[in-house]
Amino acid sequence: MSTSKTQALDRAFGHPQGFLGHLGGLLMAWGNAATEHRLVEVARLTPEETALVVGPGPGVGLKAAAEQAGRVVGVDPSEEMLALSRHRCGDGVELRKGTAAETGEADDAVDVVLSVNNVQLWENRPAALAELFRVLRPGGRLLLSAHEKWLPVTRHELADEAAAAGFTDLQTWTWQPPGLGTLAAQLRARKPA
Repeated sequence: MSTSKTQALDRAFGHPQGFLGHLGGLLMAWGNAATEHRLVEVARLTPEETALVVGPGPGVGLKAAAEQAGRVVGVDPSEEMLALSRHRCGDGVELRKGTAAETGEADDAVDVVLSVNNVQLWENRPAALAELFRVLRPGGRLLLSAHEKWLPVTRHELADEAAAAGFTDLQTWTWQPPGLGTLAAQLRARKPA
Protein backbone atom coordinates (compact mmCIF):
# COMPACT_ATOMS: atom_id res chain seq x y z
CA MET A 1 0.00 0.00 0.00
CA SER A 2 1.35 3.44 -0.87
CA THR A 3 2.44 5.85 1.84
CA SER A 4 -0.32 8.35 0.95
CA LYS A 5 -3.02 5.63 1.23
CA THR A 6 -1.59 4.47 4.56
CA GLN A 7 -1.57 8.05 5.86
CA ALA A 8 -5.16 8.61 4.69
CA LEU A 9 -6.32 5.42 6.43
CA ASP A 10 -4.51 6.46 9.60
CA ARG A 11 -6.18 9.92 9.54
CA ALA A 12 -9.58 8.28 8.99
CA PHE A 13 -9.38 5.36 11.43
CA GLY A 14 -6.08 4.99 13.30
CA HIS A 15 -5.59 8.54 14.56
CA PRO A 16 -8.71 10.30 13.26
CA GLN A 17 -8.28 13.94 12.38
CA GLY A 18 -9.82 16.51 10.09
CA PHE A 19 -12.34 15.70 7.40
CA LEU A 20 -11.05 12.13 6.98
CA GLY A 21 -11.31 11.58 10.73
CA HIS A 22 -14.89 12.84 10.75
CA LEU A 23 -15.77 10.58 7.81
CA GLY A 24 -13.98 7.65 9.47
CA GLY A 25 -16.00 8.28 12.64
CA LEU A 26 -19.26 8.08 10.72
CA LEU A 27 -18.15 4.82 9.12
CA MET A 28 -17.09 3.47 12.54
CA ALA A 29 -20.49 4.35 14.00
CA TRP A 30 -22.17 2.32 11.29
CA GLY A 31 -19.69 -0.56 11.09
CA ASN A 32 -19.03 -1.08 14.81
CA ALA A 33 -22.52 -0.48 16.22
CA ALA A 34 -23.51 -4.14 16.60
CA THR A 35 -20.22 -5.02 18.30
CA GLU A 36 -20.42 -1.97 20.58
CA HIS A 37 -23.92 -2.94 21.72
CA ARG A 38 -22.93 -6.59 22.10
CA LEU A 39 -19.97 -5.76 24.35
CA VAL A 40 -22.12 -3.51 26.55
CA GLU A 41 -24.65 -6.34 26.77
CA VAL A 42 -21.94 -8.83 27.81
CA ALA A 43 -20.69 -6.35 30.45
CA ARG A 44 -24.07 -6.33 32.24
CA LEU A 45 -23.54 -2.86 33.64
CA THR A 46 -25.56 -1.68 36.63
CA PRO A 47 -26.58 1.83 37.77
CA GLU A 48 -24.14 1.56 40.69
CA GLU A 49 -21.14 1.02 38.42
CA THR A 50 -18.63 3.26 36.71
CA ALA A 51 -17.58 2.32 33.18
CA LEU A 52 -14.50 3.52 31.33
CA VAL A 53 -14.71 3.31 27.53
CA VAL A 54 -11.29 3.38 25.89
CA GLY A 55 -11.32 4.72 22.34
CA PRO A 56 -15.08 5.37 22.11
CA GLY A 57 -14.71 6.79 18.62
CA PRO A 58 -18.05 8.32 17.61
CA GLY A 59 -19.67 7.24 20.89
CA VAL A 60 -22.07 4.43 19.97
CA GLY A 61 -20.89 2.09 22.75
CA LEU A 62 -20.35 5.04 25.07
CA LYS A 63 -24.01 6.01 24.74
CA ALA A 64 -25.13 2.39 25.24
CA ALA A 65 -23.00 2.17 28.41
CA ALA A 66 -24.41 5.48 29.69
CA GLU A 67 -27.92 4.05 29.45
CA GLN A 68 -26.97 1.41 32.02
CA ALA A 69 -24.06 2.54 34.22
CA GLY A 70 -24.20 5.29 36.81
CA ARG A 71 -21.01 7.04 35.63
CA VAL A 72 -19.40 6.67 32.22
CA VAL A 73 -16.05 8.08 31.12
CA GLY A 74 -14.68 8.02 27.58
CA VAL A 75 -11.02 8.58 26.72
CA ASP A 76 -9.82 9.04 23.16
CA PRO A 77 -6.68 10.66 21.74
CA SER A 78 -8.65 12.17 18.84
CA GLU A 79 -10.37 15.54 19.24
CA GLU A 80 -12.63 14.61 16.29
CA MET A 81 -13.82 11.44 18.02
CA LEU A 82 -14.36 13.28 21.31
CA ALA A 83 -16.49 15.84 19.45
CA LEU A 84 -18.56 13.09 17.77
CA SER A 85 -18.99 11.33 21.15
CA ARG A 86 -20.02 14.61 22.79
CA HIS A 87 -22.57 15.22 20.03
CA ARG A 88 -24.00 11.69 20.32
CA CYS A 89 -24.02 11.47 24.14
CA GLY A 90 -24.57 15.03 25.32
CA ASP A 91 -23.82 15.74 28.97
CA GLY A 92 -24.48 12.15 30.09
CA VAL A 93 -20.83 11.13 29.92
CA GLU A 94 -17.42 12.47 30.90
CA LEU A 95 -15.01 12.82 27.99
CA ARG A 96 -11.29 13.52 28.00
CA LYS A 97 -8.30 13.21 25.76
CA GLY A 98 -6.38 10.09 26.71
CA THR A 99 -5.31 6.61 25.73
CA ALA A 100 -5.45 3.11 27.16
CA ALA A 101 -2.00 3.72 28.65
CA GLU A 102 -2.95 7.15 30.05
CA THR A 103 -6.62 7.26 31.07
CA GLY A 104 -6.46 10.03 33.64
CA GLU A 105 -8.48 7.95 36.12
CA ALA A 106 -7.48 7.38 39.73
CA ASP A 107 -6.48 4.01 41.17
CA ASP A 108 -9.41 1.61 41.68
CA ALA A 109 -11.85 4.16 40.16
CA VAL A 110 -13.90 2.08 37.69
CA ASP A 111 -15.86 -1.15 37.74
CA VAL A 112 -15.73 -1.97 34.02
CA VAL A 113 -13.40 -1.11 31.14
CA LEU A 114 -14.78 -1.51 27.62
CA SER A 115 -12.94 -1.13 24.32
CA VAL A 116 -14.00 -1.98 20.77
CA ASN A 117 -11.60 -2.03 17.81
CA ASN A 118 -8.98 -0.05 19.69
CA VAL A 119 -6.49 -2.55 21.12
CA GLN A 120 -4.75 -2.89 17.74
CA LEU A 121 -3.85 0.83 18.01
CA TRP A 122 -2.23 0.61 21.44
CA GLU A 123 1.41 1.51 20.98
CA ASN A 124 2.44 -0.35 24.14
CA ARG A 125 -0.06 -3.10 25.07
CA PRO A 126 1.72 -4.11 28.31
CA ALA A 127 1.63 -0.46 29.52
CA ALA A 128 -2.02 -0.12 28.47
CA LEU A 129 -3.04 -3.33 30.22
CA ALA A 130 -1.14 -2.26 33.35
CA GLU A 131 -2.99 1.08 33.30
CA LEU A 132 -6.39 -0.58 32.88
CA PHE A 133 -5.58 -2.99 35.71
CA ARG A 134 -4.60 -0.01 37.91
CA VAL A 135 -7.84 1.94 37.33
CA LEU A 136 -10.14 -1.05 37.87
CA ARG A 137 -11.49 -1.70 41.35
CA PRO A 138 -10.81 -5.13 42.82
CA GLY A 139 -13.27 -7.48 41.12
CA GLY A 140 -13.57 -5.09 38.15
CA ARG A 141 -14.07 -6.37 34.63
CA LEU A 142 -12.16 -5.77 31.40
CA LEU A 143 -13.93 -6.42 28.09
CA LEU A 144 -12.13 -5.99 24.78
CA SER A 145 -13.25 -6.62 21.22
CA ALA A 146 -11.33 -6.15 17.98
CA HIS A 147 -11.55 -7.26 14.38
CA GLU A 148 -9.69 -10.54 14.62
CA LYS A 149 -7.87 -9.96 11.33
CA TRP A 150 -6.44 -6.63 12.58
CA LEU A 151 -5.17 -7.86 15.95
CA PRO A 152 -1.35 -7.82 16.03
CA VAL A 153 -1.41 -11.02 18.14
CA THR A 154 -3.86 -13.89 18.49
CA ARG A 155 -6.67 -13.51 21.02
CA HIS A 156 -4.98 -16.18 23.12
CA GLU A 157 -1.71 -14.23 23.14
CA LEU A 158 -3.69 -11.13 24.11
CA ALA A 159 -5.16 -13.12 27.02
CA ASP A 160 -1.63 -14.13 28.04
CA GLU A 161 -0.62 -10.46 28.01
CA ALA A 162 -3.63 -9.60 30.19
CA ALA A 163 -2.67 -12.40 32.60
CA ALA A 164 0.87 -11.00 32.77
CA ALA A 165 -0.66 -7.64 33.79
CA GLY A 166 -2.42 -9.37 36.70
CA PHE A 167 -5.85 -10.14 35.25
CA THR A 168 -7.55 -13.45 36.09
CA ASP A 169 -10.67 -15.37 35.01
CA LEU A 170 -9.69 -14.84 31.38
CA GLN A 171 -12.04 -15.88 28.61
CA THR A 172 -11.67 -15.38 24.87
CA TRP A 173 -14.08 -16.13 22.05
CA THR A 174 -15.02 -14.94 18.60
CA TRP A 175 -18.28 -13.30 17.64
CA GLN A 176 -19.68 -12.73 14.18
CA PRO A 177 -21.55 -9.42 14.00
CA PRO A 178 -24.71 -9.49 11.89
CA GLY A 179 -24.53 -8.27 8.33
CA LEU A 180 -21.18 -7.54 6.75
CA GLY A 181 -19.19 -7.16 9.99
CA THR A 182 -15.87 -8.97 10.24
CA LEU A 183 -15.24 -11.62 12.87
CA ALA A 184 -14.54 -10.08 16.28
CA ALA A 185 -12.04 -11.51 18.75
CA GLN A 186 -13.29 -10.78 22.26
CA LEU A 187 -11.75 -11.04 25.71
CA ARG A 188 -13.17 -10.80 29.21
CA ALA A 189 -11.00 -10.69 32.35
CA ARG A 190 -11.18 -9.61 36.02
CA LYS A 191 -8.96 -7.79 38.42
CA PRO A 192 -8.70 -10.11 41.45
CA ALA A 193 -10.96 -9.08 44.35
